[in-house]
Amino acid sequence: MTKPKVLITDDVHPILIQSLEKRYQVDFKPAMTYAEVQAIVHQYTGLIINSKIICNQTFIDQAAQLRFIARLGSGREVVDIAYAESRGIKVYFSPEGNKNAVAEHALGMLLALARQLVPADGDVRQQKWAREARRGWELSGKTIGIIGFGETGSQFTKKLQSLDMVILVHDKYKTNFLEEYPYVKEASKEQIMSEADIISFHLPWAAETVHYANAGFFEHCKKGTIILNTSRGQVIDTIALIDALERGHLGGACLDVFENEKTNTFSEAEQAMYTRLYQMHQVVLSPHIAGWTHESKYKMAQVLVHKILGKDQ
Repeated sequence: MTKPKVLITDDVHPILIQSLEKRYQVDFKPAMTYAEVQAIVHQYTGLIINSKIICNQTFIDQAAQLRFIARLGSGREVVDIAYAESRGIKVYFSPEGNKNAVAEHALGMLLALARQLVPADGDVRQQKWAREARRGWELSGKTIGIIGFGETGSQFTKKLQSLDMVILVHDKYKTNFLEEYPYVKEASKEQIMSEADIISFHLPWAAETVHYANAGFFEHCKKGTIILNTSRGQVIDTIALIDALERGHLGGACLDVFENEKTNTFSEAEQAMYTRLYQMHQVVLSPHIAGWTHESKYKMAQVLVHKILGKDQ
């Protein structure tokens, strides 16, 4: 009897392929383009993607046999979930697999900014011993606001709880979580803006979160507030952030995600905007790698194996 077919369009840990082959014929084609996937998706029962395959209504309409879509990671914006489910297609995500990686990266960026590790490294490489110029500040005693308390936001608070910080948490759709997380305090968005020394975003990309942190948001923050974003670049209005940093209203930023992450597509305006950002000494930047570890690659695969084989009978 012929096995149903699953298409994997991105690099994955081998454990995912090996596990699925017990039940499916697995076609592993990470080099395929979006157009190439569109042309053959009608042949498959299952589809495993990362971020390059956008499963909108047009795409889903071409996938007549599809029974599930599985996303490596947490970004829900690449799948029209409601439409997929209306067509009887199950949709799986794996934020449990990279939440620890993101939380560790967020803490690492914050510590790097606080202790001026990036410029200090540059000093030493140039044989400069500028200790006083690189005097940093401590996290202990500071108030941090966490906006978004899903898998990554809650995991980040676990890393912070031993640092003697006040941890304020706001989530529009989740409350009454103090029993499980007794070391945090539920707070309003307004309380976080007025009280937090550091604000960390853990929000999905959705219509209501685009430019969630805009000029008005930053204006209501305390002077000197540090902004940390490891979620989605669209959450922050980049121009507004740069303006607030240049004016000295914000004290710094740690950014792993950006509104446009395809540098070869920058418009003239975007090139000018990002050049301003790149020249700032009070920011720490990384290329969307917060969830990108050897361990998370394995764990995300494990999560999808469990969800697909455990639920898709």
